[in-house]
Amino acid sequence: MLIPTEPIGSIPRPAELIAAWGDKLDGRLSQEQFDRFAQAALRDTIQRFEATGSPVITDGEQTKPSFATYPLAGFARVSPDGVIIPFADGHTRQLPRLIGGPFHYATYASQYFAAARRLTDAPLKQAVISASALSLLYPASGIPDYSCEAFLSDLVDEAVADIRRCLVHGADSVQIDFTEGRLSLKLDPSGGVLENFVALNNKVLDHFSPDERRRIGVHTCPGGDRDATHSADVDYAGLLPVLFRLRVGRFYIQLASEKDPVHVLKIIRQHMQPGQTIFVGVIDPINPAIETPEQVRDRILDAAEIIPVSQLGSTDDCGFSPFADDTSTSRDIAFAKIRARVEGTKLASEKLGRR
Repeated sequence: MLIPTEPIGSIPRPAELIAAWGDKLDGRLSQEQFDRFAQAALRDTIQRFEATGSPVITDGEQTKPSFATYPLAGFARVSPDGVIIPFADGHTRQLPRLIGGPFHYATYASQYFAAARRLTDAPLKQAVISASALSLLYPASGIPDYSCEAFLSDLVDEAVADIRRCLVHGADSVQIDFTEGRLSLKLDPSGGVLENFVALNNKVLDHFSPDERRRIGVHTCPGGDRDATHSADVDYAGLLPVLFRLRVGRFYIQLASEKDPVHVLKIIRQHMQPGQTIFVGVIDPINPAIETPEQVRDRILDAAEIIPVSQLGSTDDCGFSPFADDTSTSRDIAFAKIRARVEGTKLASEKLGRR
């Protein structure tokens, strides 16, 4: 296709897998028993992904506890009472709190990638969590004998390893999830936290060559969990000029659910750089209505009026289920929306190819 298209990542887990998560946490299910549920969900997810015709697929993050905390699966030096993230509908999510060092990843994203690779020959992308999101694990009160500076140094090393392992294993692309970027402006309208986040992520990216960075992208959205967001009321005008300082080749930007997409597209056009591919969101995972291919086509054509076609791609606004227990969207709806994105992108490509 003239216009590339990629998913963001997560797919709602089957009810059996969600129940198995709970049974495992409560000690009613062994790891071996849980793995059987996980393998079945992963196989079904990949088969259904392939059936959509998507030129690039993911593992649906079926066996991640969440998009943000997977590196901590098996890491003991944390407690559950960390930073609280409030959503617009009143529900919250809470990050763990680091209680001792040194910090290291107990689980790398390449483990999920390797499991998926055994089940498909299709191009696979892999999502990883940003160093800036994990920087929130360190408590404001500090940790005796483990300074924040030492933590951040360890964190950068681990974030580099997380990305590099995916690239070495053959990931078609690696997507850094940066949903905290827009949220940071809600918590700190001065932009100081956002500047620090971008600087930290660039320390990670500086370890990669220009060719490698072309395969690395960053995803931004206002959060999406249980059909609610945490920062949709924050104007992209504060985020995007700083976001485009990230030294990556791909940007995955939520757009379908924005009230004024043209406003956002004009900001993107002003700040994007040569050689970058802008994947605009054309599917709203929070809206249960399934987009038609024609709606997707028209959203892409509208974007092509502002973004150069040579740098334009399409994607979903967010993952469909970034946390393992999110049941707000069904698997059938998620895959129907993905199919609409794929078919609509083909229609747009055909239209743009005839111009």
